Amino acid sequence: MAGGTARLRVPVGEDADRWITRTGCQRVLFVVHNVTSATRLLDVLPLFHSDVRVQMFATCTGSSPFLAGVPELLARAGLPVLPWEQAKDTDFDLVVSASYGGELGSLRGKLTVLSHGTGYNKRLSAPDSPVSRTTEPPVFGLAPDWLLEDGRPLATATVLSHPEQLDRLRSSCPEAAPTVVLAGDPCYDRILAALPQRDRFRRALGVGPGRRLIVVSSTWASRSLFGGGRAGGADEQGADEPGAADLLPWLLSRLAAELPADEYRTAAVLHPNIWYGHGPGQVQAWLDSARRAGLEAIPPLDGWRQALIAADCVLGDHSSVTYYAASIGVPVVLGAFPQEDLDPRSPVAALGRTAPRLLRRGSLRAQIDRAIDAHHPDRYKALAEQTSSSPGESAVLLRRLFYGLMGIPEPEAHPALLDPLPLPPYTPTRVTAPIRVLVRQLSADPPELAVTRYAVVGDAPDPDPARDPTAPVGTAYTAHTAADEETRETGRLRVADVVVRRAAADDARLGPPAAWASEALDRYPYCGLVAYVDGPDRCVVRTREGDLVRLSAATDSDGRPDPCDPAVYASALHAWLTDGHTLDAALPAITVRTGTAAHHVTVEPLPQPPPPRPSAGSHASDSASSTRSLSAPTRSPFSS
Repeated sequence: MAGGTARLRVPVGEDADRWITRTGCQRVLFVVHNVTSATRLLDVLPLFHSDVRVQMFATCTGSSPFLAGVPELLARAGLPVLPWEQAKDTDFDLVVSASYGGELGSLRGKLTVLSHGTGYNKRLSAPDSPVSRTTEPPVFGLAPDWLLEDGRPLATATVLSHPEQLDRLRSSCPEAAPTVVLAGDPCYDRILAALPQRDRFRRALGVGPGRRLIVVSSTWASRSLFGGGRAGGADEQGADEPGAADLLPWLLSRLAAELPADEYRTAAVLHPNIWYGHGPGQVQAWLDSARRAGLEAIPPLDGWRQALIAADCVLGDHSSVTYYAASIGVPVVLGAFPQEDLDPRSPVAALGRTAPRLLRRGSLRAQIDRAIDAHHPDRYKALAEQTSSSPGESAVLLRRLFYGLMGIPEPEAHPALLDPLPLPPYTPTRVTAPIRVLVRQLSADPPELAVTRYAVVGDAPDPDPARDPTAPVGTAYTAHTAADEETRETGRLRVADVVVRRAAADDARLGPPAAWASEALDRYPYCGLVAYVDGPDRCVVRTREGDLVRLSAATDSDGRPDPCDPAVYASALHAWLTDGHTLDAALPAITVRTGTAAHHVTVEPLPQPPPPRPSAGSHASDSASSTRSLSAPTRSPFSS
């Protein structure tokens, strides 16, 4: 990428003046090292919007080992992209970089360097520095290895977000101190500005009342959470246990096994260097079982800040993402934290000394709930104050700096503004792994049932009813299996008690719902009920006895649809019927509880289509064969 690309002829080049439309513009070059640093540059790009005096460009140093994804990101930005060699030969009025590395000193323009995380915290040797086994690597962005070239400051302006970073820089590289400008943190400011949108972000992820959003966050490298957490806190994580060297498989399996699907929503926010270093397809493959159990893998560029704002708890490591979460008052639990990789004087290192650690021993759910329930919003207030010395002001400060370096006045007609965080697309939980459903009857008149569902992936054992902390000891349950018709586990689909299809009612391939339901009962002779989910809060179900009904959840007080998965209501009705109750007794409505949330569901009989022609070998009487009454045992089969 750095070389071999054809040189641009417009808007810069040997004969560019012949072809460009606007002449005499100030030239601003954005220097991209990798996708990670580019995201910070995208944060500040709007500071030049609406100014017809400025022409922006982009280039890539080619110095980072993480170059995948950069061409697509630059194409998305829509700026002229200069080959690196041409960028070094071109005069600019301002050069903006969000990282060190590459031949930054060869660029012809006033260089401004921003951090691409929450300050500078990690130790990392410069590429040209000799590696010593006895000397600790310098702190990235604060040491002479990064800040100086031939003994002089590399940058005209070194942008820091808080004076604590300046104090550390002065002690490690006093020569660069005169270049420091305190200008806040644009990424943090965008998060702060979007905090009032938390409820909307939660609804976008399908998180309703009584449900908790758990975000797994990881930086890159082998000692990160996604790398396995092989350093920092190994004893606390249970280093004496088999396989304890790699925390990730344990964590991903426990998320599905211990967290009820309708009471918790899980999402993963992974560093771009993980996505583009290993390949998006490989990362998706590693997360496949967790994704089929309901984990949402947040794309590396968009949505991670919204997920943090929406989160009830972050399971993280020494990443900036985890620190941002703590800064806005979100409970954090650290799954990996290699203190030796950090500057001990940094705020991120301080977070590692105060936040609770994730332990292999004991229940994952209990640790998460304890972190949430015991958390005080001001717990990390002192750390939050070190995120930025000028919260909400970075746009004004940075634009003032940029235009001062260019030597032109700021545009008076256009205030300095950052882009607001967009509302993410609606992505409710989609579980395609088989689901083991535990149901207990709370009341027969009126009908009220508590439903707890667990995704079962691979050879994991069935969930234990005793895991339900809200159920009295000795509570009787019925259990059945529900399966999405698009599940990969076709063997379990064939013997599932409830089969679910999700599609629009007018989907010509499947619908209408009544037609699909008749066909499905023929196709799956062992199931007792089928459900066609044709809306975010409703479904059409048909029983083995031929009853056709619509189940619709009541809207909330604001008229918004209930975000609970309608398949829950189908399972509740199935359990009601197999427990010996009639459909008439469920009319006109039932109450379904998932955790602490109550869903009021209308049960509406629909006109009966002609009965399906029975297929050979149909076993209607087998529909309840895998439904059984359970008493909560005293010990979980998941315990070890």
